[in-house]
Amino acid sequence: MVIDIEKENKEIIKRYRLLLRTAKPILKEGDAKIIKKAFFTSVQAHKDMRRKSGEPYIYHPLAVAQIAVEEIGLGTTSIIAALLHDVVEDTHLELRDIERDFGSKVATIIDGLTKISGVFEHGSSQQAENFRKMILTLSEDVRVILVKLADRLHNMRTLESMPRDKQLKIASETMYLYAPLAHRLGLYAIKSELEDLYLKYTDTERYNFVADKVAKSDAAREKTTKDFAGPLELPLKRAGLKFKIKGRTKSIYSIHTKMQQQNIPFEEVYDLFAIRLILEAEPEEEKSVCWKAYSIVTDFYKPNPDRLKDWVSTPKANGYESLHTTVMSKTGQWVEVQIRTDRMDDIAEKGYAAHWKYKEDKPVAKDSGIEDWIRKVRELIENNDFSALEFVNEFRQNLFSEEVFVFTPKGDLKTLQFGATALDFAFEIHTKIGEHCLGAKVNQKLVPLSYQLNNGDQIEILTSAKQKPSEDWLKFVVTSKARTKIKESLKEDKKTIAQDGKAMVERKLSHLKIPLNNETINKMLLLFNVKTPLEFYYNVAKDIIQPSQLKRLKEPEKKPEPSKRVIDVEHDKKSAVVKGADKDMILIGDNLDKIDYTLAKCCNPIPGDEVFGFVTVSEGIKIHRTNCPNAIELMSQYGYRIVKAKWTSQKELAFLTGLKIVGADRVGIINDVTKVISTQLKVNIRSITIDTDDGIFEGTMMVFVNGTEHLNTLISKLKEISDIISVSRISG
Repeated sequence: MVIDIEKENKEIIKRYRLLLRTAKPILKEGDAKIIKKAFFTSVQAHKDMRRKSGEPYIYHPLAVAQIAVEEIGLGTTSIIAALLHDVVEDTHLELRDIERDFGSKVATIIDGLTKISGVFEHGSSQQAENFRKMILTLSEDVRVILVKLADRLHNMRTLESMPRDKQLKIASETMYLYAPLAHRLGLYAIKSELEDLYLKYTDTERYNFVADKVAKSDAAREKTTKDFAGPLELPLKRAGLKFKIKGRTKSIYSIHTKMQQQNIPFEEVYDLFAIRLILEAEPEEEKSVCWKAYSIVTDFYKPNPDRLKDWVSTPKANGYESLHTTVMSKTGQWVEVQIRTDRMDDIAEKGYAAHWKYKEDKPVAKDSGIEDWIRKVRELIENNDFSALEFVNEFRQNLFSEEVFVFTPKGDLKTLQFGATALDFAFEIHTKIGEHCLGAKVNQKLVPLSYQLNNGDQIEILTSAKQKPSEDWLKFVVTSKARTKIKESLKEDKKTIAQDGKAMVERKLSHLKIPLNNETINKMLLLFNVKTPLEFYYNVAKDIIQPSQLKRLKEPEKKPEPSKRVIDVEHDKKSAVVKGADKDMILIGDNLDKIDYTLAKCCNPIPGDEVFGFVTVSEGIKIHRTNCPNAIELMSQYGYRIVKAKWTSQKELAFLTGLKIVGADRVGIINDVTKVISTQLKVNIRSITIDTDDGIFEGTMMVFVNGTEHLNTLISKLKEISDIISVSRISG
């Protein structure tokens, strides 16, 4: 690769000047000088570094800073942190150097963004540990997350230069944590782009299919917007409203999800497109202006009464405010109309940062629900007894912002996660009320603790001093606060019981003349397959493990059979060679060797599917499809266990896969289906299940195919049968 240093230097300065121009409206006196200092510090620190694409590394921090200011709306501190976000992790500079030159706020953000180095204990996840570290900083300064989202967005935009296994790991981690996080902070545009890029790298064929369909329908959507807006413009002006009307298309990922969930073609996604009516209004007039516009829209177009969503009176927890209604257009199609003000639109696009801008400049009557969410995150952090993986999973519970609005007996509004129960509500009021909760009255009627709350419910909690949390409670609570407090209470009870178990173990070991030390404890955990000493002692106290079994500690250790070998991917990244049976349909690892494997039952991969290998603890390497339902979680939490895998077509084997067929029920339709499968295409059917209801039949069948090409031919032929409505592949 030929490098033109002079040309690169000119490009670096050009990008730096663009950053300053973009930031100019928000810069205060002296800000440009310190940004310049941060820029030159970053240039110097990264001077010998290049990205996988071959570009100078400094392009990346410059791009992250540009996203922070232009797309998120952040200020000087965040620009400096973005320019320097990788220097502590990747260069000779230390955190104390950053604090000395740029202050404690910038140092705190960069510390939160710097990955933990070192060795992690068995069973932990480096990705989870790093994420926990970043979230601990979030409770001090939310900008750490906003800069991280800018960093992740640029990494996703430039993912094509990374090796395939890294693409899958980074894309899945993004989908698992960062896209929900962007959504929770109200960054709709960034959340949508992260989801689209995830689909682009994990299911390229599907992404291209939907993107192509969206592009081809652009002209039709522009005409729809014009035709729809035409009759509204004059009455809106007469009402004295200043407005803009524009069209908005659903993101590629959300279209794909809807097609999958409802098993419908692109053409049947009815809310593919929405009209956005954006109004100018003073803060105190916003609500009345939105409803005035709603009244005019529904004078011309008939609304669907079941599809009115009022987030102007009760904003979403991520600060989103808008009035949504679905109306029938003159062409006979349902069209979603989103009515909002300029301020609401800004918050909808830029989320948290925009919320604070308006809160400082023009105080708004309503506070954003984001402060409440950060308060909940702090509560989660205060109980730091979780492992990193438990912490990340609990944190994720807080990210999904579908909500239910309920009332206390005094009429105070409480917002809880969708699916929350009466017990979740009790813990939301107070930990002690939750712990002693006996039942609840909802709208004056007695209900069990597991009752799922609905919008508008009024709840009164009944308590008893004798009541205390039980393990069963964890089966139906959904909020992190309730789960955390129940686990804490159960842990205290468990510790008390475990003390009795420990005394029993000490007596038995003393009788066997075995000292109770770390070596003995580790042997006991291994022998009885238990994760922690607390769990071991608890099991002894509960008679799950008999003290008499401890005599097995005196038995000589069995040496492992020489023919078996455990793969430690952390130390053996290439997962070199575990030769097994003559299975050479899949090549695995960086060198693409023939290694023994099994096919995952959760997604039933077949030749032609894009796949990856996952090193399990006890079952060797399992092969999954890249769009497997479990792929996101596996790659985001255990990225170090992911290995490359690729099909090779050396054998014609039959692979089991599932099909779902929906059609109009008529005499002979099943015969037509089986004739195509067995007679025309010579495909073996393993099983078939048919269910009919009101003239519609649904069939699930398991068939043996040679690969995706063979499967696609089968699906096409089945779709040609008269009265067949849809045919789709199923996982698992």
